[in-house]
Amino acid sequence: MRRAILGAGGVQVLATGLLLGLAAAMLFTTPPVAAVVGMALAMSSTAFVLQVLEERKELSQKHGRLAFSILLFQDLAAIPLIAVVPMMAARGAADATQSAIAIGTALSTIAAVVLVGRFLLNRVYKLIAASGVREAMTATALLTVIGVAVLMQLAGLSAALGAFIAGVMLADSAYRHQIEADIQPFEGLLLGLFFTAIGMSLDLALLVREWPLIFALVVGLVTLKAIVLFVVGRVNGLATRQARRLAIALAQGGEFAFVILGLVTGAHLLAETTANLMAVVVTLSMAVTPVLLLTDDWLAKMNKMPLEPDYESPPPSAGRVVIAGLGRFGQIVARILRARGIAFTALDISPDQIELVRRFGAEGYYGDASRLDILEAAQTGKATAFVLAIDDVDASLRTAEIVRHYFPHVPIYARARNRQHVHKLMDLGVQEMRRETFLAAIELTRDLLEGLGVREAEAKRLTETFAALDRKRLYDDYEHASDRQKLELNARRFAEELEELFQRDTEEAERIADGQLPIKSDTRAGRQALEADATKAS
Repeated sequence: MRRAILGAGGVQVLATGLLLGLAAAMLFTTPPVAAVVGMALAMSSTAFVLQVLEERKELSQKHGRLAFSILLFQDLAAIPLIAVVPMMAARGAADATQSAIAIGTALSTIAAVVLVGRFLLNRVYKLIAASGVREAMTATALLTVIGVAVLMQLAGLSAALGAFIAGVMLADSAYRHQIEADIQPFEGLLLGLFFTAIGMSLDLALLVREWPLIFALVVGLVTLKAIVLFVVGRVNGLATRQARRLAIALAQGGEFAFVILGLVTGAHLLAETTANLMAVVVTLSMAVTPVLLLTDDWLAKMNKMPLEPDYESPPPSAGRVVIAGLGRFGQIVARILRARGIAFTALDISPDQIELVRRFGAEGYYGDASRLDILEAAQTGKATAFVLAIDDVDASLRTAEIVRHYFPHVPIYARARNRQHVHKLMDLGVQEMRRETFLAAIELTRDLLEGLGVREAEAKRLTETFAALDRKRLYDDYEHASDRQKLELNARRFAEELEELFQRDTEEAERIADGQLPIKSDTRAGRQALEADATKAS
């Protein structure tokens, strides 16, 4: 998504911020402050827009995906924007030396927090997860956010910036799915409290007294943002109605505007009456959005202009997979999918196991796959396939029951310990099963690849190649069984060699199919081509 995020998001924020900043400079403030206010008003409401698009089932459509990318860039752009306000205040209130010290302290604090969090968070959460106390994980997550927020405030920055950076660090943690599920109740409560506070802070007297000016500013803000967004949508390949839908959905002001306006006012860079006026404008622009969307629905219905179908789904061979369990079985499946370039999310309830596979170059997330909230956090409902590789029989059956009940459209590829386990899985409606361990994992992965759209011959070749190389690695590792560092290096080298081999074979097959290479019977691709010709002839 980097092209949509950096391209569409960057253009929208910079273009809208520049135009709104020029307007602010002409109307009520100095150019530096106007630039900050313009960028703040360029932000849209992430919580509001995602909720509206999800309710209308438009988040998976082209304009919904592009809206998500733009909102993500806006959230990232808010970090330097929040950080720059205290620096501007320091520059205006002190001499050059004091200003340089304040800026250096702020940047050093941000860098220190990010570096420490990068190396410390996973270790801390591993200890918390090992305790088995669910409330401890929730409390530690909240403590992390509050602690970083207080630290930033002590360094002369805003608590909002600290909370945002803490959230980004938690999102990059191996325990993010577990944390997301645990703090889910707080999200709804605090979001409701946030918007309630916004509504209660609305200056109704100002609205009544200055309603002509406020009406003009709301119309100007929504219109200007909508024009920029419409152009961005068209440039990024959206049809006319989809681009219009994007423009309407993101044309309002956002929650970051309230935060930044509060910071600017608190730093005495902007008059409080002006900030209150802007807050009223942002609030009303958010209230207008659902009305504009309903109007667009009515116009489209009158003109018979339906939205295009859902955003183009990725090809089946690149389907998204959720793997429950990263033991011996799950690791084999994950390694083959990774080598083939198929995206997956892997969950395991053991923090030690997560740390182990990450040290060997694999990826996994801590979480109990037998809990519905964890599966929802991993977006199982959007998965193309679900691999059930949990070692514990009871946990495996609980997980299978939940997936079959809440996500019946997602096919399950299950690992079974014994015949009794197979029978219980069959009672739950699971159809694709293999008993452990290595050969079963190889066969299941072959079935999984075919289920994801990979041709039977290619799936067979991929798994047989993996099996042969893995057996070779087994003997190579025997010589270094006591050298853990060597084993880790071998694991990474094996993954790289496997990816290169799969890529080389794929390119060779494509060149043969295009007629750029003659068919040779002594290559894998050549044998596949000859077999295909023989099948057609028969």
